[in-house]
Amino acid sequence: MSRGTEEGPDASPRILRMPEVEARTGLSRRSIRTLVERGAFPQPIRLSRRTVGWLESELNTWLLARVARSRDGAE
Repeated sequence: MSRGTEEGPDASPRILRMPEVEARTGLSRRSIRTLVERGAFPQPIRLSRRTVGWLESELNTWLLARVARSRDGAE
């Protein structure tokens, strides 16, 4: 199993910070924030007063949905 990405009832959730979210999505910080504000991107989780992160599983679901929509020709 690699880097805590396994899924299932015993899997620990993995939280991704902004730099990794940017790298995985190809989006800028501003684009991610805009999509979050519009409700078109997974909501971040507040980790501390100045720190947020995203659940890897929610980000993966969002990415797969984007791929499916682009393959269907809908945008």
